[in-house]
Amino acid sequence: VQLQASGGGLVQAGGSLRLSCVASGRTFSTYAMAWFRQAPGKEREFVAVITNNWSGGRTYYADSVKGRFTISKGNAENTLYLQMNSLKPEDTAVYYCAADVRRSNYAIPSYEYWGQGTQVTVSS
Repeated sequence: VQLQASGGGLVQAGGSLRLSCVASGRTFSTYAMAWFRQAPGKEREFVAVITNNWSGGRTYYADSVKGRFTISKGNAENTLYLQMNSLKPEDTAVYYCAADVRRSNYAIPSYEYWGQGTQVTVSS
């Protein structure tokens, strides 16, 4: 199983980026898929999750990104997106996609599968 994240970059505050994560090796419709981020010197933190199809494909967000970020899946179920709008300097971090069969505790970073991370830098 592999997760490949991309789409990071340097953007000014107020700008937008769209992250992508391509999953391979398994049918991910049965997995919760999430985005986490980790800033230098800080712990990895939950950003957003989309639950598996059995759980209704619901979305949950960290309070810090609610209303600005949108998580979604592609039609083929093996691609995960994170649309990030109104970016702030405090959003600067390495962003990771993750997948797991869990149906609860989505914010705990103990997912089974992880992508390699993509750097997002927001300048003020």
